[in-house]
Amino acid sequence: MTALPLFDQALAPRPPRPVVIGLDLSLTSTGVAGEGWTDRIRTKLRGDARLVHVIGTVKTFIRSADMVVMEGPAYGHAALAGHEDLAGLRVLVRTYCYQHGIPYAVVPPSTLKLYVAGYGRASKGEVRSAVRDRYGIECEGPARYDEADAYSLVAAAYDWLGLPLAALPDRQRAALDGVAWPDREAVTW
Repeated sequence: MTALPLFDQALAPRPPRPVVIGLDLSLTSTGVAGEGWTDRIRTKLRGDARLVHVIGTVKTFIRSADMVVMEGPAYGHAALAGHEDLAGLRVLVRTYCYQHGIPYAVVPPSTLKLYVAGYGRASKGEVRSAVRDRYGIECEGPARYDEADAYSLVAAAYDWLGLPLAALPDRQRAALDGVAWPDREAVTW
């Protein structure tokens, strides 16, 4: 078979990018993102009804994903209210991914902050500003920080896959080396 003439190559379909979904899981305001967009899941429900609602809504976002990346626990966080339910929510998402063959990664908060903002103790506002300045994604409203974290996770995953959404200094990219990523071969599209 011969190669397509140059003018026909422009019409040839390009392989699509994988669908990566980022999740900043929360019991009241979960940030969700994909390439070029952010969203949120907010609820005032309590207890098991809240978990059922959040996991059910998360599934609608991740069921067709090629990879899911979520923020890990903040062990130094002083407010431990709901920590059992939040850990349970994270396990429910991981279990769903496992059962449906969706590769996933859990990124520690300080690693994510170092990756996107250049500082492992960056504030929520600094992360949000970095997402706006580097990726052009405006995160507004009551879930702005959750959405910025979720988008940061998407950017980190694409970078790890060798498909960076923006150029970053090597020092920031090196933060990704500390994440327990899935096997690259498992991320197919």
